[in-house]
Amino acid sequence: MNTPLNLLHLEDNAADAALIQFTLEAGGIGCAITCVHNRGEFVAALERGGFDLVVSDYTLPSFDGLSAIAVVRARWPELPVILVSGTVGEDFAIESLKSGATDYVLKSRLTRLVPAVRRAMQEVAERAERKRLEAQFIEAQKMEVIGQLAAGVAHDFNNILGVIMGYSDMMLMKLPAADPLRNYVGEIRRASERAAGLTLQLLVFGRKQTVQPVVTDLNVVLRDLEQMLGRLIDENIVLTIVPGAQSGNIMADPGYIGQVLMNLVVNARDAMPDGGKLTIATSKVTLAEPFTRAHPGTLPGDYMMLSVSDSGTGMSAEVKARIFEAFFTTKPAGKGTGLGLATCQTIVHQSGGCMSVHSELGKGTTFQVHFPCVEQPLDVTAPSVPSGTLARGTETLLVVEDDPAVRHLAAEVLQTQGYVVLPAINGQDGLNTARVHEGPPIRLVITDVIMPQMGGKVMAEWLKVAYPDLKVLFTSGYTDDAIAHHGVLETGVAFLPKPYTPATLTRKVREMLDA
Repeated sequence: MNTPLNLLHLEDNAADAALIQFTLEAGGIGCAITCVHNRGEFVAALERGGFDLVVSDYTLPSFDGLSAIAVVRARWPELPVILVSGTVGEDFAIESLKSGATDYVLKSRLTRLVPAVRRAMQEVAERAERKRLEAQFIEAQKMEVIGQLAAGVAHDFNNILGVIMGYSDMMLMKLPAADPLRNYVGEIRRASERAAGLTLQLLVFGRKQTVQPVVTDLNVVLRDLEQMLGRLIDENIVLTIVPGAQSGNIMADPGYIGQVLMNLVVNARDAMPDGGKLTIATSKVTLAEPFTRAHPGTLPGDYMMLSVSDSGTGMSAEVKARIFEAFFTTKPAGKGTGLGLATCQTIVHQSGGCMSVHSELGKGTTFQVHFPCVEQPLDVTAPSVPSGTLARGTETLLVVEDDPAVRHLAAEVLQTQGYVVLPAINGQDGLNTARVHEGPPIRLVITDVIMPQMGGKVMAEWLKVAYPDLKVLFTSGYTDDAIAHHGVLETGVAFLPKPYTPATLTRKVREMLDA
């Protein structure tokens, strides 16, 4: 035992107390012993708490070991109690064990005390491990339920959100800058973004949304997000970003890194209602085995650390112990879902990293996120999202979508940008539409994956036979595991998840046509 035991010893004989302490130390068990002599001192010491083990004499004036066991078991049922007695007899031992004693040792055979203590502490450790595994199992079940719930509503909900976001964007493009209706439409748009974000959090936390990692530079990701992060905080908060001098490549999804950062920055902002300092920094660190052993899933080696520190209210030990629990929040009703940090932890774990927090009441909070470094070269950076007008074109497109509202929206957006759009309600209708089409050749098919009668993948395979050069863009609001077996998530297959906006749709269409 490397850690000294906090031992409460009930014994009225000083010589016996010294002998037991000597026996334990000689047996290699380090102890911090609190010795008490009567019932009052015993109960008072227990109330103060912090003990790992109780050792009690069997017979004391006006008190006894069996009564001591009863006191312990009434309030602290998991605390081990070992009786030590000079009384010889199996009947006493059996009575003690029936009363709840962990073990019974005779003073004439104190050599049994050391193995009895080791055995008792081993049982405590095993119970703690069982409880930890049970808690993990319950958490896994909870995540599975959340994932199933999210998967069940994701498709229809993403279609609905896509329509709300799409028509909101089209109205904002057409309304004059001074039109008072822009504020109303803007609020609708922001509300739909929050709803889409909540859906994504549920999917990520329930492990129904797969992180798509690329080799990236954490400093570059932070630089690209700097302007957006500044808009999340109040004017009375001073934001300082300190990229590390040493950089290292990591395998992660830049979009999800952004989600982690946004959650941490928003939490920091809420912890500083009267203003303060917020510092975001990166650094390259080497994690040793003691650290990684305390963070399952990580391995010793080089990591890029992202730290987010605030000068806010800080957290108590009780709050820190629960911050990564799903649906746990200290924010008022309606201000937080309790999924933010749980989702962040899931994202980081899926990238092979870990999260930790350091905080004290009144002294602020620091979150540290570690991503393992990789040796692979950086992936080609995608071009930044253009702002302003939507991408235009004149090509003929086939839009296959079973949801009427989504189909009409996609068709209207693309027609407005100059494209010729042929709509179809499912895969079979898409084949018929392509067969009877007599105008300019169809250059691109935009199709939902899962539809009645015939899905998008089967339809695309038939179309490819007749039109080998035809390009196909798949879309879906279903969860990744629901569409993975359709082959849509395979490398090289173009995919646009729902809900998509007019900007993302037209940009993706233009990219594919120009490729």
